[in-house]
Amino acid sequence: MAVSGLLFIGFVLGHMYGNLKAFAGEDSFNEYAHHLRELGEPMLPHEGFLWIMRVGLIVAVIVHIACAAILASRAAKARPVKYVVKRNAGSSLSSRTMRWGGVAILFFIVWHLLNFTIVKINPSNGDTGGTNPYALVVDTFDTWWMTVIYLLAMVALGLHLHHGTFSSLQTLGFTNSATSRARARAAGWVVAIVVAGGFSLVPLSVLVGIIEK
Repeated sequence: MAVSGLLFIGFVLGHMYGNLKAFAGEDSFNEYAHHLRELGEPMLPHEGFLWIMRVGLIVAVIVHIACAAILASRAAKARPVKYVVKRNAGSSLSSRTMRWGGVAILFFIVWHLLNFTIVKINPSNGDTGGTNPYALVVDTFDTWWMTVIYLLAMVALGLHLHHGTFSSLQTLGFTNSATSRARARAAGWVVAIVVAGGFSLVPLSVLVGIIEK
């Protein structure tokens, strides 16, 4: 679970970087999107790199969810009798929302793929398809309720990354001292703020008119 989680962190950092290309303008953003489809050619077929990455991410998602279910089952068997006191005493909000936050992120990913990749749904006019990624992004986040959904998803993602980063480092043995644990917790905050904040910049900028067609 730790390894698949770290793979996701690497992916969202790269994805966030690509999203921020929107600040460079329509040509730059669309050129980046087009380049991803040609990456690895001619050794790979058109969109070959994207499909390798997609399959890898699907496998990582399955592994991550399966590990979460196994760990939850182990925890339940290890403690069949409920705690007398509240189990969340002293725990962080991010640790308490890992399970439901993960489910929320999964549903958001499905919608996100439908919106921008598979069907390319444009909520502002109901169109599907299209070959202008920049226009789709701007039209999507010009719709206020889409921006709200996206920002709520980023809150869930930030909380998940905050605890998940620390937990992954702990599982891999990088928190064997008080200093290393403090650094791991700090790393969790940095990853959460950078990723969730970076992803939120584009929809907010579209909504207030900084990014426009």
